[in-house]
Amino acid sequence: MAIVARAPAARMQSLLSQCGSLPQYSRLRGPEAGLAMVRGRAGGGGAPFNLGEMTVTRCAVRTEAGHVGHAYVAGRDEARAELAALVDALMQDADRAPQIECTVIAPLEAEQAAQRAERSRKAAATRVQFFAMQTMRT
Repeated sequence: MAIVARAPAARMQSLLSQCGSLPQYSRLRGPEAGLAMVRGRAGGGGAPFNLGEMTVTRCAVRTEAGHVGHAYVAGRDEARAELAALVDALMQDADRAPQIECTVIAPLEAEQAAQRAERSRKAAATRVQFFAMQTMRT
């Protein structure tokens, strides 16, 4: 679900449209924004502390087959929360899950992996190797 929660609403909509006809669904809990406390740890392993609050949007839907999907997404994008909840509900349907996995989740996962690799590549280009600098001085 993390892959779907990070995906833009427009991209999810375009991928879902490739799945053919989607079932009708109703909102159990309409998209609503709220705050969630973000916790951190000093140095990554110290005692936890409250870092601050962030805006999240949640949604719950039920398909006509009775499958319930839930989603929490960062930010205030209600369409993204609703689509993520729909994908969650569709993944619970054994007949639709393989198609959703191949058509929606796999492409999103590949795109997000490529974006992470690109960010890592750009960050690595600015990395300073202190050992190499030290050997140049001697």
